[in-house]
Amino acid sequence: MVEGIATEQIYWIALTLTPGLGPTRARKLIEHFGTAANIFQASLTELEAAGLQAVSAQFLANGDALGKAEDELVKAQAAGATVITQSDCEYPERLKEIYDPPLVLYVRGDARILAKPGIAVVGTRHPTPYGMGMAARLACDLSGHGIIIISGMARGVDTSAHRGALEGRGKTIAVFGTGVDVIYPRENQKLSEQIVASGGALISEFPVGTFAAPQNFPIRNRIISGLSVGVLVMEAGEYSGTRITARCALEQSREVFAVPGNVTNKLSWGPNTLIKQGAKLVATWEDVWEELPSQIRIQLEPTDASATKPAPEASLFDETLSPNEKKVFALLHADQMTHIDELIEKLAPMSSSELFAALFELELASKIRQLPGKHYVRTF
Repeated sequence: MVEGIATEQIYWIALTLTPGLGPTRARKLIEHFGTAANIFQASLTELEAAGLQAVSAQFLANGDALGKAEDELVKAQAAGATVITQSDCEYPERLKEIYDPPLVLYVRGDARILAKPGIAVVGTRHPTPYGMGMAARLACDLSGHGIIIISGMARGVDTSAHRGALEGRGKTIAVFGTGVDVIYPRENQKLSEQIVASGGALISEFPVGTFAAPQNFPIRNRIISGLSVGVLVMEAGEYSGTRITARCALEQSREVFAVPGNVTNKLSWGPNTLIKQGAKLVATWEDVWEELPSQIRIQLEPTDASATKPAPEASLFDETLSPNEKKVFALLHADQMTHIDELIEKLAPMSSSELFAALFELELASKIRQLPGKHYVRTF
């Protein structure tokens, strides 16, 4: 046994690594034997009599499960992750309410924020500038009022939501469909570091080193909704994976919010359909705030009205911007693309070299983003 490691934790990890034994069946097994520890004291015959498949029973009975669990815990520690099991007081109560909560959570960052009220922000991996802008803006405003922003670190809406939360000087939780040490997509490496450094958390139910298998991402969606008080849906097509998260939210009795979109845009199908089915229409952060339970609003409201305010977004008064950068930034919008030719025309007599230098610095500072076709938008 690993020195200094609680035996109980090893038992729970061992159950997650046992083939043919998912979260629901594992919990039933614990109920049958009384504790996780008792399972590993049982004989092969007793395990099979409890309804386990032969491969699962043998893996538990011959010691393979415990050996794998010890190795896994060492890997987690090397990756800078802590492991929280359902028997730990740090395990979020809200997540225990869902039908099939994960047996263990691997956490990098501050595990305490898992218990705080959060809103999940989800949507397509290929949003329009409007979708990216609204995701970042709402996440920024909500996080600035103390609400944890929860999302899945995917490209598109997820990434915009995490960045918006950081701009609001709030905290955000990224739920991985990989091992907690495997950043996917890779371009979000810096973002993941910023989330941890700001007091947020990266979490996963998958073992350390788990690669980006497609089947894992729908599975993790139940955690995104399960951790949250409500789920806010941005742009999502008819067959988007976002529908899975929205369905999980409904099954888990979570509030569902949606930002309406242009009815001629196929990415508006998801949120507009949810609104027709009764989801709360959201245009500003107040639309979400007013639906929160009163005890949560009281918990989040500061005693001093001036104590907690959303961070101001980058503006013409941002002292970090040069005069040329301010001129360029003033012409860009979060929800509308601006072409390079339009910038050149409107910013004359600014030279093209000065314009490209300003665009480069703004993009380097993550204040704007370049889209295909030499179009530019603000990031929030």
